[in-house]
Amino acid sequence: MQRRTNILSRLDWTTVILWLAMMIMGWLNIYAAVYNEQHTSIFDLSQRYGKQLMFIFAALVLAVLIMVTDNKLYFFFAWFFYGIFIFLLILVLIIGKEINGAKAWFEFGPFGIQPSEFAKFATGLALASYLNSHRQSSDFRVMAPATVIIMAPVLLIALQPDMGSVITYFAFFVVLFREGMSIYVFISAILALTLFLLTLLVGNVPVALGLIATAVLVMLVTSGFPLTLKAMVGMILAGGISFLAGHYLLGLDIAGIIVMAVVIAGMGYAWFFYRLKLKIPAIIYIYLLGGILYLFTVDYAFHHILQPHQQTRINIVLGREQDPFGKGYNLNQSLISIGSGGFAGKGYLNGTQTKFKFVPEQSTDFIFCTVGEEWGFIGSMVVIGLFVWFILRLLVLAERQRTTFVRVYGYGVASLFLVHFFINIGMTIGVMPVIGIPLPFFSYGGSSLWGFTILLFVFLRLDAGRTEYLG
Repeated sequence: MQRRTNILSRLDWTTVILWLAMMIMGWLNIYAAVYNEQHTSIFDLSQRYGKQLMFIFAALVLAVLIMVTDNKLYFFFAWFFYGIFIFLLILVLIIGKEINGAKAWFEFGPFGIQPSEFAKFATGLALASYLNSHRQSSDFRVMAPATVIIMAPVLLIALQPDMGSVITYFAFFVVLFREGMSIYVFISAILALTLFLLTLLVGNVPVALGLIATAVLVMLVTSGFPLTLKAMVGMILAGGISFLAGHYLLGLDIAGIIVMAVVIAGMGYAWFFYRLKLKIPAIIYIYLLGGILYLFTVDYAFHHILQPHQQTRINIVLGREQDPFGKGYNLNQSLISIGSGGFAGKGYLNGTQTKFKFVPEQSTDFIFCTVGEEWGFIGSMVVIGLFVWFILRLLVLAERQRTTFVRVYGYGVASLFLVHFFINIGMTIGVMPVIGIPLPFFSYGGSSLWGFTILLFVFLRLDAGRTEYLG
């Protein structure tokens, strides 16, 4: 009894109160989103608010069970949890139920369980366990296996396919950066996203020519144009080989041949920089050449890997396509709903967009529309403020940990909540593509609510027992 009392006294009640507040506010908004004057009982299980209330009670039970569990369970069985959920992600591809084009659910009567939501906490534990056992090093030999730990569930979820969940798992790379991953990897990710957007907006050839011009400028500025006879001969040979191979073997057009020649010659030039011990110019040049190669994969990925509705959603966000009554209907109605709320909102249960069901999925992915319409700018800022406070609090808790295991897991939890919060609200106001991920504790659904609760309370339990020896 004394031990349980100590755990409760060390529990971070600020975070618990924020969790409770957001769950209650979420339930109130789900009630408003599906409110029907013919169904007024809050326990009506035929309505989503009735089911969500039941999910909330179950989440409370889960939280209590986690808090009375020994910390060592999560430390010693981290890989066991990870293995179980990897197995479930494989199993759901075989016997799962397909909903909205994704085979991501196990069906149990009227309810469904989505294993990808629960696999997040297992992935966080496995990553924490691995980095804890390699805490004296942060080089490539450590970060490469850590990347595999993250990518294993990502690849299985991509096969469902559920690209929204896939994107959320990349939050774990923030953890790797915190634990010493090279800054160049982080820069590479930002550049890849920037080049992806530029390629879609203006085309890969203009962007490639811009990178080539930049590469030439870097060469001139950083090395004083050190073209020796050997270098010139090498570049001429590279151009000739590129023309023959590109034209006769690959069937490339003139732009493709030019890019191919520049890349081959540039690889030699990067080596030339390296031999002269000009490390920074060599790295810049490698980035530029890698960018050119990357550009010509973007077009293929966009048109052959992404599904048509995903392509349309990205095009709408980038302004390349207008489809207010088709693929862009959700976003268009979302903007109307939030904008109609004004400064103070229309009042609780008075949202016309809500009552007449103009916004599809308003109780799940677009729950923030209800906040914007009925609570207005003031209510929206309150919700955003709660999330910011909640995430910052998690970061504070993560930084105060004494062990790498708990710190890594804590950063994983904070990063996942940040990605969900940023993308979900971003897609409802039109600054992010509509990819279909829930707003934590607000969106309707048992899997997401329970998954987030487990994710959070495992960390709170580890934090409450931070003075205990894990082993």
